[in-house]
Amino acid sequence: MKAFYDPRHADHHPQFFLVRGQLRNSTEVPARADQLREGLEQAGHKLRPPRRFGLDPVRAVHTAEYLRFLEEAPAAWAALGDASAEIISNVHPNRHEAGGYPDSIIGRAGWHMADTACPLGPETYAAALSAADVALTAADAVLSGERAAYALCRPPGHHAYADMAGGFCFVNNSAVAAQYLSRHSKRVAVLDVDLHHGNGTQGIFWQRGDVMTISVHADPAQFYPFFWGYAGERGSGEGEGANLNLPLALGTGDEGFLTALEVAAEALHGFAPSYLVVALGLDASEDDPFGGLAITTDGFARIGAAIDGLGLPTVLVQEGGYLSPVLGRNLAAVLAAFA
Repeated sequence: MKAFYDPRHADHHPQFFLVRGQLRNSTEVPARADQLREGLEQAGHKLRPPRRFGLDPVRAVHTAEYLRFLEEAPAAWAALGDASAEIISNVHPNRHEAGGYPDSIIGRAGWHMADTACPLGPETYAAALSAADVALTAADAVLSGERAAYALCRPPGHHAYADMAGGFCFVNNSAVAAQYLSRHSKRVAVLDVDLHHGNGTQGIFWQRGDVMTISVHADPAQFYPFFWGYAGERGSGEGEGANLNLPLALGTGDEGFLTALEVAAEALHGFAPSYLVVALGLDASEDDPFGGLAITTDGFARIGAAIDGLGLPTVLVQEGGYLSPVLGRNLAAVLAAFA
């Protein structure tokens, strides 16, 4: 399988992470991409650099106002004086009732950042754009006839909305790839198998009937992102019925996850997409530090086989999956099914 990677991801190295009100080291660190890369190389996959696509494919998903914020915010934040090295908003408005868009960088940070888990540094925007290029290059490979291609994207993307970062995510790589593929097909699907619900992807395509979004994840009643990912969320307008959430009880293992994938497969067969984007989270692992689900390495191999069995041209976009002794092996197990 062709696999794509950009070492510039390492320029984004977040330091701030709140856990139950306490400051901790972030789990979204460059070393996780190193583990994933090593797992690929040990399994015999050759990593290729991405090509550059410019901003147009990203602008097709994210608002101009939001992208301008990502680009300009670090300098504006630093100009405040006596400011942290990373932008961490201390105010998050209820945007359904907000009366206007602020001029202050402090207010704009709150507007465009859903939580404190997406600290924005001077190199974050460039790293996020390079991750989008990695996803787009993998999508291009599939459009060119590859059965499947893998994008080692970092930072991840599936919590990013059209105009808001959140949960380690800034540019929604999976959504960018799906939107790019939709230019060549009447129907595209995104299957998210991350531990956490792909709320940003759901939000981006919420009113779209041509892009189906399916997410298998830990129950948001007990787990991040808490406010999205419930089974009753089905889309609206033209997108009604094109969104499917399959929340799982905390601690669910291989069999429960694979049962949910059977439901996802039935929905995908009914939708009949020409292309599939897999938002590949490996943080459902029993060894992942988040500890929400309990998928084994053999379970990831079976997940890969189930996705391969759908028979669709597939772009696998890396989402979560954090430092553990089996992270690279779990990735290799998923990709082996496509060999």
